[in-house]
Amino acid sequence: MEEQVKKENKFIKRLKDLWSYFTTYEKVWFFSILILSIIFAFLFPEEDINGVNGKIIMALYLADIFFNILCELLISKQSKWNFIVSLFIEVTEITTCIVLAYRFATMATTIFFWIPIDIISFINWHKHPDKVDDNLTKVRKLSGLAEVLCILGIIVWTAGVGYFLTTLDLGTDLFGGNELYEVIVCYLDACVSAVAILNGLFIFFRYREQWIAWYIDAILETIINILAGQYVLLVLKLGYFTNTTYGYIKWTKYIKEHKDETDKSFT
Repeated sequence: MEEQVKKENKFIKRLKDLWSYFTTYEKVWFFSILILSIIFAFLFPEEDINGVNGKIIMALYLADIFFNILCELLISKQSKWNFIVSLFIEVTEITTCIVLAYRFATMATTIFFWIPIDIISFINWHKHPDKVDDNLTKVRKLSGLAEVLCILGIIVWTAGVGYFLTTLDLGTDLFGGNELYEVIVCYLDACVSAVAILNGLFIFFRYREQWIAWYIDAILETIINILAGQYVLLVLKLGYFTNTTYGYIKWTKYIKEHKDETDKSFT
């Protein structure tokens, strides 16, 4: 009996520690996005697509939102645990792509890039804790030349992969037979996958510019969600725009305050 009470007390303590770990703003932001998503799920229910029940599709959307906003908060707090949550995001998004029979560039990027990079990034971040607070990870900023090369890479990737996707017969009901929308989404999907790869590398190397990649990703994803009628996911994009600003400011402040302790190592 005493053992059970001790276990319950430990569990309650962990919950309290987790609750106090997040600031008031972070908790308000998290629950606002989550509640708004649930409201949108009732206002804009999903229809059956490709023979899959709309309720299952909506459940995937809501799971995606929950894990994404939790991951976003942990990244803004420079916590290495964001990569563990990110693995749940990958599984959810792969399942969604298969169910809806679309966004195969994103799905391939998730399988062959995001899952491995999440694992090795967790290990890498674990090696670079802040000197004072080991809950934080050291972060830094990118050089100007590297930014130019990244932009050129995105353009080339988008053109090549986007064209390849337009040659595939995806056979999805998602766009109601609108071929123009399908072509547009192919190129947007290619661009999102390119930005996602850069974003993953920026996060791995702890570069602040990963937040700029998130901005671009959020804009492109918003357009795709509107074309596909995925209105509940627009709530997640609203969350991206607000928390990305918050995260960028937090990381910039940290970099300025630790200017003299810049980590010179490559990884």
